[in-house]
Amino acid sequence: MTEDWAGAAQNASTDGEFVRDASYIGDRIVASVPDGSAPRPMPGTDGRVGEMLWPAEPGRYRLMAARACPWANRAIIVRRLMGLEDAFSLSLAAPTHDVRSWNYAGVYPNGVDPVLGIPRLQDAYFARVPDYPRGITVPAMVEVSSGKVVTNDYDQMTIDFIREWGAYQRAGAPDLYPDELADEIEDVNKLVYPSINNGVYRCGFAGSQEAYDKAYDELWKALDVITERLETRRYLVGDHITLADVRLFTTLVRFDAVYHGHFKCNRSKLSEIPVLWAYLRDLYQTPGFGDTIDFVQIKQHYYIVHAEINPTGIVPRGPELSGLLTAHGREELGGTPFGDGTPPGPVPEDDRPIAGHNPLFPG
Repeated sequence: MTEDWAGAAQNASTDGEFVRDASYIGDRIVASVPDGSAPRPMPGTDGRVGEMLWPAEPGRYRLMAARACPWANRAIIVRRLMGLEDAFSLSLAAPTHDVRSWNYAGVYPNGVDPVLGIPRLQDAYFARVPDYPRGITVPAMVEVSSGKVVTNDYDQMTIDFIREWGAYQRAGAPDLYPDELADEIEDVNKLVYPSINNGVYRCGFAGSQEAYDKAYDELWKALDVITERLETRRYLVGDHITLADVRLFTTLVRFDAVYHGHFKCNRSKLSEIPVLWAYLRDLYQTPGFGDTIDFVQIKQHYYIVHAEINPTGIVPRGPELSGLLTAHGREELGGTPFGDGTPPGPVPEDDRPIAGHNPLFPG
């Protein structure tokens, strides 16, 4: 296959507005490629990087993630909900990084990923595309045998975990992306992604007052719409958890701890908005959601790495988050978390957040 790549600009600002580089290595791991086969070009392509189909084969890949990152958190949650722990392993990077990428210092012995044998995630990107010109992002799926990144398309990746890895999912895995709800899930995402998931970053990294004001207004307008939607329904789409809830959760769970202050998204804390606070507590207490969270690493990442926003590097000790474990009362709205499915089992010991970094895992 052809291994070339057209470079492009990193995250940039236009008139002070934060613009995310949303181009990823778009290869996919799918069930339709026979086990053991080599990757093949997607139909109608010439097989460049980002145009390949790889086989969904247990043990072949490693999910490269970081607890600090909301986009990687999605992949961790979906992996756990679908019971794919035995299908592909999980690598967790340190919460802070430098310009060269995520690393494993203080996480694994000698600061080296124990499966891939690399100290930095960039090594897996460079193995696939020498001098890879874009951001070295998590999540990413890496082929263990070659050490090469297969894909870092976080959104398609989670859909494929749901739809393409069915043969290796646990019994009772929920359907997070039902065919009959997929269009509605994506319609909700047209509001949630630009105005909320990315909206908090547009506030935090705004380079002008005008850009910040615009992002702030769009963020809170979207949160008001979501609040109204959740007043009468337990989940965003349908009567059980779907990918729509996963996408929103990873932003909401970081809101009071980081985005409210660090990114100046400070009209209100979520804990001051009854509907959103109850919705967040409901999801947080659902197996597969709150048990993936490490609040200490989340705060360390944002407050240390973003030196342009927080030049002192001081990490706040608050807020108090034990309220996430209080009763939420959302059961009265009907619906069940997993529909016809079942909750995942206990978190494997190797996958648990550090004790004391999460109210579910007190020190």
